[in-house]
Amino acid sequence: MALSVVAAGLWVLTFARTAGMGGMPGTMGLSVGAFSGMWALMMAAMMLPSVAPVGVLYSRTFQRHRTVRLVAFTSTYLAVWALSAVPAWAALRAVEVQLGSGRSGTAIASVVFATVGVWQLSPFKQRCLRQCRSPISQLVHYASFTGPFREVRVAVRHAGYCLGCCWALMALFIVVGTMHLGAMVALAAVVAAEKLLPRGEQLALSTGVLSLLAAVAVWWLPGIAPGLT
Repeated sequence: MALSVVAAGLWVLTFARTAGMGGMPGTMGLSVGAFSGMWALMMAAMMLPSVAPVGVLYSRTFQRHRTVRLVAFTSTYLAVWALSAVPAWAALRAVEVQLGSGRSGTAIASVVFATVGVWQLSPFKQRCLRQCRSPISQLVHYASFTGPFREVRVAVRHAGYCLGCCWALMALFIVVGTMHLGAMVALAAVVAAEKLLPRGEQLALSTGVLSLLAAVAVWWLPGIAPGLT
């Protein structure tokens, strides 16, 4: 319940901070530091709902200090996602440089869509998704972890699988515009559905096929990539 309240609060704060941006392209003129703050907030709002069930399940293995250890797990997990701001900023900046040199935004959008599609259909995506969907085997393995930083190690490991599962979906912000509110809601829903719904694996495959189709369609429908075209 507490995690749900926190997630709702993060979404309210995200809407308040990004409402006037309207999905601006690229780095939005922000330095890596300023961008990292916005990205960390956005990732926390998007990823907390899908990781909350894992955190609650993991907390049931605690014999004592349950709240403190759950906070340590969740905070570390979100911190890993916050650190992904640096490669995200670098990728967006590289795209800005390419556009500034006269490269076609449509071509870049096609490459991004194709990359997302290939990853969504890859065995690597499916392996990471299985770990996110069925964390019981992980939790059994984590039971062997000892020491004061147990929750940190568990969270970093789980966040690694989650990054492998979701990084390509986050790359879609390149084509729709960074901090695009509609994209945030849609992608958060897709992430949660992939991890929590019974047919999550099929949804991931369907998303991959749609991305490959978009890689072709964007040449005739550039409006599907407003962040680049």
